[in-house]
Amino acid sequence: MALEIRQVQKLAQQLVMTPQLQQAIKLLQLSRLELQEMVSQELQENPALEEAPVEESQATEQIRSEVQPDSPEPTIELVINREQSVVDKIGTMDWQEYLDTHSNDRHGSLTAEATADDGEGPPSWENSLTKKTSLEDHLIWQLRLSKITEREESIGLYIIGNLDENGYLALPLDDVCKATESAPEEVQAVLKRIQFFDPVGVAARDLRECLLAQLENLSLADSLAARIVADFLPHLESKRYEKMARDLGVTIDEIAEAAHQIASLEPKPSRGYEQDEVRTVLPDVFVEKIGNEYVIYLNDDGVPRLRISSLYRRMAGQEGVAEEQARQYLQEKVRAATWLIKSIQQRQQTLYRVTQSIFKFQQEFLDHGVKALKPMVLRDVAEDIHMHESTVSRATANKYVHTPQGLFELKHFFQSAIAVKNGEDVASESVKEKIREIISKEDPRKPYSDQHIAVLLSDDSIDIARRTVAKYREAMGILPSSKRRQPYFRK
Repeated sequence: MALEIRQVQKLAQQLVMTPQLQQAIKLLQLSRLELQEMVSQELQENPALEEAPVEESQATEQIRSEVQPDSPEPTIELVINREQSVVDKIGTMDWQEYLDTHSNDRHGSLTAEATADDGEGPPSWENSLTKKTSLEDHLIWQLRLSKITEREESIGLYIIGNLDENGYLALPLDDVCKATESAPEEVQAVLKRIQFFDPVGVAARDLRECLLAQLENLSLADSLAARIVADFLPHLESKRYEKMARDLGVTIDEIAEAAHQIASLEPKPSRGYEQDEVRTVLPDVFVEKIGNEYVIYLNDDGVPRLRISSLYRRMAGQEGVAEEQARQYLQEKVRAATWLIKSIQQRQQTLYRVTQSIFKFQQEFLDHGVKALKPMVLRDVAEDIHMHESTVSRATANKYVHTPQGLFELKHFFQSAIAVKNGEDVASESVKEKIREIISKEDPRKPYSDQHIAVLLSDDSIDIARRTVAKYREAMGILPSSKRRQPYFRK
């Protein structure tokens, strides 16, 4: 069959995403902090884009609307803050100069010493910031304060450098001996010394060794608790108190007292030295109750107010052959700035409408909390505000809302449905809350099994299987009944 080149004309439909549409989609799924960073970057890269001055921001519109079932579209009001003059004064201050020239009472002595030394005023605030001490740094500091030889210090540094995230030694002693060219006796002696550093039990090779080091540090090396840790740790985990009492020849009350003592020890020596700092979540949306109605408004603090530079707009409209290349460049930048501003406005309106629709379905949650959550899927909101499900999904991605019931991710309000006997479905999160309440009220000496919890839920018209109860319990981090049992619990 011979090959030939031909031109064929045909008509076809094709979905093409313009750069402007791609930008709008990208902006929609950004969190507030990510939006703030992106806007700051655009201000640096696009000369046609500028931040509105303070006097204009006084009358900038904020999206604040009351929840009105008869009003599908959000109302936009101009809100003038009575304290705006104070905010304006704060916003125009040179904070770098303020921090460099004003001292803090807590650092007064440091400031005085610095002034006396160089005569140039106090040090910069940023220069006094410190990072959190890691477990490795804390142990090395103690190691170098110890009276040890250089050889022992090198062994100790190698051991400290090979601790896992829980503070346990992550490799066998033979590997330490080979790496440091040391005898097993030397490595064992250094390891024993490190295990009694602060926190006690660090560099242990397993839980048993970690707990025994802590008991020895408390002068309880010969106690009943130490005997249980050394020989009966699996029995303690399964709470087989009767068998331990028989094997050790003691009473059950003594076993219970020793178990309480062991429970006070630290199984993870690295706790408190984690490097991952807890980050504060800043809500993108606020829901507040004012009178008998709820008000929804967006959190736009820190996001610069944007406008098109009038200078570059005039320059982009100039005519002339000599300036053609520059004019085209400026027109492109003005168009990009215009699309960015429109995309941000569209993002804010979409986020507002999605949030408004969510709480139209979840109004009872605002009054009664998690137990009042209703089943809801993306399609419910999409049909309510006449948008595609993918748009709703992007609008709720990485977004948080602050409500009278606390801070929640927007995706938290989309819950799968569980059928009940009376015909009205309930949300899965609501069922989890009921399971949590049932377990919190159980007798610690006779905790409820998953099957018994399923029966109790069935009495409340929620008919779910035992394995579903187990799945929800594990998702909430609650132990099974055999691990929750406290046979000698004292009220």
